[in-house]
Amino acid sequence: MSTLVIVPTYNEAGNILHTLDEIGMYLPDADVLVVDDGSPDGTGDLVTARGLADPRVSLLSRTEKSGLGGAYRAGFEHALALGYDIVVEMDADGSHPAQRLPALVAALVTADLAIGSRWVREGSAAGWALHRHLLSRTASTYVRWMLGTPVSDVTSGFRGFRAETLRVIDASSTASNGYSFQIETLHRAHRSGLAIAEVPITFAEREHGQSKMSVGIVVEALTRVAHWRRHPFRPRAQSMISTASPITMPEFRATRVPHRLETL
Repeated sequence: MSTLVIVPTYNEAGNILHTLDEIGMYLPDADVLVVDDGSPDGTGDLVTARGLADPRVSLLSRTEKSGLGGAYRAGFEHALALGYDIVVEMDADGSHPAQRLPALVAALVTADLAIGSRWVREGSAAGWALHRHLLSRTASTYVRWMLGTPVSDVTSGFRGFRAETLRVIDASSTASNGYSFQIETLHRAHRSGLAIAEVPITFAEREHGQSKMSVGIVVEALTRVAHWRRHPFRPRAQSMISTASPITMPEFRATRVPHRLETL
């Protein structure tokens, strides 16, 4: 099935080329869309240059930093417009293991949403201090308690979606911009009765650049989860899509994309 890997970036010049190399190694027939929020460090220029040599790599350049959620919404819109069957989320900083991309996509044979999970059997977070483990696990426990979402790693941003899943959850209407975006899409998928799979991964700490985590992002997540508990997502249709048109084989074929898209 045609596959697009979306990689949001802001000041990832030290990581992006390596990430593109790894995606090409482990998922060679997939296309890659880098959504860059006007990085002043030249990340977009590096992607543009790579796209001239590799037609599977494209850049969607945005004028300013406007959050993870906004970047993914723009990428999802692009993926659906071009008719991709599978859409993958992946960070540019090397924390998401590219070698697990085939397993993530293969899980979509029977699932509508596949999550690369640190907190299932055989999953882990390498190099994390105790307080990082506690923060992430506490966040997942909080979301499961508040929203009833039966997933071990609710904040993981290493994910694969069927295109139809994005339509069912109405991903374009999501409102979150920080890491709560991952919770929001998961909440909508669960409320829609979709099949969700967790694939064990080893999450690695970034080697270059700075984390985008901030106090504002944490506050946004806490506030929005409380809101969704009071006002849960109401799907347009209750029927599950996982039994409608199953993907029989995780085959991939490249769909050519323009090297550079219009600036938003």
